[in-house]
Amino acid sequence: MADQKTSPPRHDPKVVIALRRFAISISIFNILGYTLLGFEQPWTWPLVAIATAYATEIGLELIAARADGRPPRFLGGGFRGVLEFLYPAHITGLALNMLTYVNDQILVMMFGVVVAVSAKWILRAPVRGKLRHYMNPSNLGISVILLLFPWASIAPPYHFTEHVNTWVGWLIVAVILISGTVLNAKLTGRMWLIGAWLIVFALQSIVRGLLFDTSIPAALGMMTGVAFVLFTNYMVTDPGTTPSRPGAQVAFGAGVALLYGFFMVAHIAYGLFFATTAVCLIRGLFLWGLHFVHKARAQQEARANLAAVPEPSVVDDSGARDRVVRA
Repeated sequence: MADQKTSPPRHDPKVVIALRRFAISISIFNILGYTLLGFEQPWTWPLVAIATAYATEIGLELIAARADGRPPRFLGGGFRGVLEFLYPAHITGLALNMLTYVNDQILVMMFGVVVAVSAKWILRAPVRGKLRHYMNPSNLGISVILLLFPWASIAPPYHFTEHVNTWVGWLIVAVILISGTVLNAKLTGRMWLIGAWLIVFALQSIVRGLLFDTSIPAALGMMTGVAFVLFTNYMVTDPGTTPSRPGAQVAFGAGVALLYGFFMVAHIAYGLFFATTAVCLIRGLFLWGLHFVHKARAQQEARANLAAVPEPSVVDDSGARDRVVRA
């Protein structure tokens, strides 16, 4: 790790725009959720989640800046710089609170937010000479809550359309689907991942039906729900923790779908979140493996080049010294 640049890079303009739109979208969805749709958590919880995420992000940035001998990233850019710095924390806090249900245990929700934000600073892998986080923050926080607190659960699917008519529910799905698809197509460039995820998800649903007597219409019907559309457009496509090359995107999306099918066959609940966590972890280990392989190859080439350099010739001048002495 010593030869890696540990200071987090600034986002490029495209990523900033994507993060801004993600943040605005999830904020509007939360407002509508608590006023119209029927979100069941207390209305103060998203505010607590945001405050927890902001405090964790700023605190860890101050620690990292001091360790790296650099100014904090949120300084120097004015109010806009602070906003852009806090976009990821804003999205993480709202997403985790929106997608989990922990009864009245607000400390558990706050714990999940801290885990989600902190993971970006701890679980990193080298990518093009810089350390980047590889675990999807919101997904990891949700997975940790589900593993450590068995009584907790994800927000029930009806949570998103409980207080609206059927046609309004379909309209919500359509709006999220269209807006998320446009966002991913134009800004994040994750359409290969989405395509592989959807195709392999449909295939594994059919295979489970043929081999394990799962209801195929029910398995495929899951793809029409608000929760699934949200997961597809705003969770599994996280640009910070997914690959950018088309082939790698296909492998990532297909891997999440296949692992989800495995968890369903093994009767493990919350397969969407656990599958995403597992694939992110596999990708992180793969990136570290590539790093060590490249490092070992570079060291081997350096040793070979050193061995190929001819040693300087030694001139035997003993005869000349003898002549000088005799003279």
